[in-house]
Amino acid sequence: MRGLHLTADLRGVDPAQALMTEADALGSACREAVAAAGLQGVAELMHRFGPADGQGGITGVVLLAESHLAVHTWPELGAVTLDVYVCNYGGDNSAKAERLMATLVDLFAPAESNLQQLLRG
Repeated sequence: MRGLHLTADLRGVDPAQALMTEADALGSACREAVAAAGLQGVAELMHRFGPADGQGGITGVVLLAESHLAVHTWPELGAVTLDVYVCNYGGDNSAKAERLMATLVDLFAPAESNLQQLLRG
């Protein structure tokens, strides 16, 4: 169960970005980032909150063969939280998790970010 758990709290994100309010755009970006990092997505769910005008935030999860990616957007605050956890059973996936997190942070282009990591197990 040894693994690496990365989190990021992003502020100053442009709320007009499609990633902030469009579940399809966020899902596509997450799938591409997961694949580019060398991880294996096995399922996903993106849920948009808020009124029918499409301005609500999104909670999204991508289940990975290696564990998970979670994304939460708050367009009204210009904020995003990211959570990437990989198990290292059978091989060290830490560098892949770090690539995935870096890609996602770059996509949101925040004015400010607070990154943390926790070694699990």
